[in-house]
Amino acid sequence: MKVILKETIKSLGKKDEIVNVSDGYARNYLFVKNLAEEANPQNLSKWQSRKDSEKHKKNTEKEEAEKLAKRIEEIKLEFKVKVGENGKVFGGVSSKEIAEKLEQVHEIKIDKKKIDLKETIKTLGITKVQIKLYEGVIGNLKIEVLSL
Repeated sequence: MKVILKETIKSLGKKDEIVNVSDGYARNYLFVKNLAEEANPQNLSKWQSRKDSEKHKKNTEKEEAEKLAKRIEEIKLEFKVKVGENGKVFGGVSSKEIAEKLEQVHEIKIDKKKIDLKETIKTLGITKVQIKLYEGVIGNLKIEVLSL
């Protein structure tokens, strides 16, 4: 019997997958615990429409992320930091500071965890930082660190 899973079941499959199971297993366990529904024409059409709407939503989100990536490519953020002798930067520029300044100056809200920064920027000059906006969409932001 073909069923559409409502929940992810470790040994069977992921949510919204169509799988073949024995009739007894479906009737006595999956349907009783509301883990699956029969893959009849009515349920299959509902399942297909859910899949289509999810696909449309993902495409829309990806397009928005690509637009944001193009906008981010044109931005250059400037940070003024204290510098000691020999050009040594005190502190540095962190992903949190980058996210805050991006929101304050350009009204772009980005989670600091999406900013790919291994460690704080501790050198003067221009540094390119990658921002993961969506699966497969990355924006490159220019950060310029200047001395006070």
